[in-house]
Amino acid sequence: MVRPIATGPGKMTETTFFAVQNLSKNFGGLAAVNDLSFELKKGEIRGLIGPNGAGKTTVFNVISGFYRPSSGKILYEGENIAGLKSHQIARKGVIRTFQATTLFQEFSTFQNVIVGRYMHTRNNVWTALAGTARASERENEERANEILEFLGLAERKDELAVNLAHGHQRALGIAIALAAEPKLLLLDEPFTGMNPEETRQMMKLIEKVRDQGITILLVEHDMKAVMGLCHHITVINFGQLLAEGSPDEIRDNKDVIEAYLGTGEHAA
Repeated sequence: MVRPIATGPGKMTETTFFAVQNLSKNFGGLAAVNDLSFELKKGEIRGLIGPNGAGKTTVFNVISGFYRPSSGKILYEGENIAGLKSHQIARKGVIRTFQATTLFQEFSTFQNVIVGRYMHTRNNVWTALAGTARASERENEERANEILEFLGLAERKDELAVNLAHGHQRALGIAIALAAEPKLLLLDEPFTGMNPEETRQMMKLIEKVRDQGITILLVEHDMKAVMGLCHHITVINFGQLLAEGSPDEIRDNKDVIEAYLGTGEHAA
C-alpha cells in the first residue's frame, strides 16, 4: 500500500491549499491564458475542461514551471511559486503527467518507477562517503515496489514498458508521478486512447490516489470520466474562466453547453 504523503504546515487554510490568481500567459500578442483565477481544496479531484485551444495545457505548463507566467500568482501551501523552475516546483510536491505517456520504453516497469524516485534522492559524494547512498537505494526500491503493488502493476514489474498494454502504460505514467511523492498531481488527459474497460480501471486508480491524500487537478476530454470523478469542475474558454461548479451544475450550464459539451447525450 502506498504510504500517505506527509503534508507540512502551510500558511493557507484548507480551502486555499492551491490557487491561481489573475494568471495570464501571453505569446507575442496572443493571450493563451487571460486573468484566470480558481482554487483547489486539499484532497479534492478538480476537473479543468474546455474546448481545444482553450488554454488548459498552457495552464498546466505555467503551474508546473515549463512556462513563466506573464502576470498573476500561483499560490501553493501559502507560497507564490509562479516563475520557479520546473524542478523546483516538482521538489515542492507539484508533479504533472503529460498527454503522451512519457516512459523509458526499453526500461522495465520497475526501472521506470525507480527513475521517478530519483527526484527525491540527493545522493552525492558526501552521502556516498557516509554510506547513506545505499540505504537510500534500498528505500527507493521498497517504495517502487509499494507503488507497483498499489497500482496493480506488480506482476508486470519486469516487463519492458514498450510491451505493456496501453492502459498499463498509462498506469505506469501515474506510477512514475507517484514515485516523486506529489502533494498536488496534475493529470493531463490520462484517459486518452482508452477503451471503456480501461477507462473504468483508470478511474478507480485515480480515486485510490486521491484516497492517499493527494490533491488532483485533471485535464480531460472524456466527459463521462470527468463527471464521474470530479468534485468540482472549472471550465475555461479562450484562456478565461467560463464557469465553475459541481458536475451537475456544469452539465446544465448553458454557456458551457454552447462552448463545449453540446446537448443531449454529448452533455454526459
